[in-house]
Amino acid sequence: MLCEQRNDVDGRLNWIQTPALSELTSSSPAPLSIWIRSLHPLKSRPYRASALTQRLLGAGCAALALGYTSALAQADQPVAAPPGDAQAPASAPEKPSPWLLAPVFTSNPKLGTTLGATAGYLHLFDPKSRPSMFAATGQYSNTGSMVAGLFARTSFDADHQRLNVATSFGNIKNDYDDYLGTGVPLRNEAELKSFIARYLYRVYGNWFVGAQGIYQNFSIAGETAADDAFLEIVGVAPYKSGGLGVVAYYDSRDNDFKPTQGWVASLNNLAYRESLGGVTNFDVYRADFRHYVSQGEGNVFAFRQLNHLTHDAPTQNLSPIQLRGYKTGQYTGRYMSQIEGEARLKLADRWTSTIFAGVGCTYGDGKSCSDRKNAFPMAGAGVQYVLKPAVGIVLNLEYAQGKSGNNGVILRTGYAF
Repeated sequence: MLCEQRNDVDGRLNWIQTPALSELTSSSPAPLSIWIRSLHPLKSRPYRASALTQRLLGAGCAALALGYTSALAQADQPVAAPPGDAQAPASAPEKPSPWLLAPVFTSNPKLGTTLGATAGYLHLFDPKSRPSMFAATGQYSNTGSMVAGLFARTSFDADHQRLNVATSFGNIKNDYDDYLGTGVPLRNEAELKSFIARYLYRVYGNWFVGAQGIYQNFSIAGETAADDAFLEIVGVAPYKSGGLGVVAYYDSRDNDFKPTQGWVASLNNLAYRESLGGVTNFDVYRADFRHYVSQGEGNVFAFRQLNHLTHDAPTQNLSPIQLRGYKTGQYTGRYMSQIEGEARLKLADRWTSTIFAGVGCTYGDGKSCSDRKNAFPMAGAGVQYVLKPAVGIVLNLEYAQGKSGNNGVILRTGYAF
């Protein structure tokens, strides 16, 4: 379930986050983002909700989530025998439901107010493998935009093989008062298609090697001839990209969704080539390191250091700041590095809280991390409820504050990483 409220109005239609679609290797229940790229940073019609309206929206989202959480908690509880019935035979506890069903509500300046749903199914292929998830999501906004996606995260063959796959498609309608700060109003419609897959094979201990691929198709057109002419002037055109890469992956976590100890290290690349259906050749490299340290009594400290590097990438494929509190794609550079620390504190059997902080910077092409305008700090806190204790899936409500008025309230399944 995802419920998002933000006051940042700049950004690109870069990644549309859907419930539990966070990243291919994250600790979210479904570790993917439906990666939908645009060709250019966009600025949409300003979101004019008052501070009171924003608070009411956030409160409404939280109330909806708590109601949903309560229903799921009751569904996951074993069925008890009738009290006082000494003759009734003892029955085995009912197994928790493998199904996840969550409403989707988002409010952001790109898609307006969005309603939808996500349905997921948890499956264990064998006793030594980790839980797998298969899910579908769909959203419709008050601007007439529609986004849908299917995704799967699997572990099988005694966890010697892992396969993650996602596909997404949508129709996005934008209405701009001031496009890219030019002062020119613009209306356009974009068709979006995306497919991404990653395969990993365990070669020794906790080490995996594998391959990944991505294909994206973005088509855009103005609603009038004048809109089309303006899009051509600013350099926005239909865009296709296809890439393949290799992955080296280390994972010693004790749980994918709610780890209490262990490491994750991921080194991977994507080589985008015209021969793979793209319109230009460029390269993307990622190095992602995560460490989880048990603090006793159910408390955990989590650390992440992420690097995103590009070579010959066009503007729309530069490295984005990916910290909570900032819209992904709003701040980019040739290279990006960021660190995050998060304390996860146990409050009760099914309740935890988070306190987190981090900083990222964009650099390269004349940019430097020593320049404060290229540094992006953030801090925040949240509270979580464990929806599926057997696998560690949580419902997570967090607030993050960045600089320059950037902040966000987000309600979703899974921790940030």
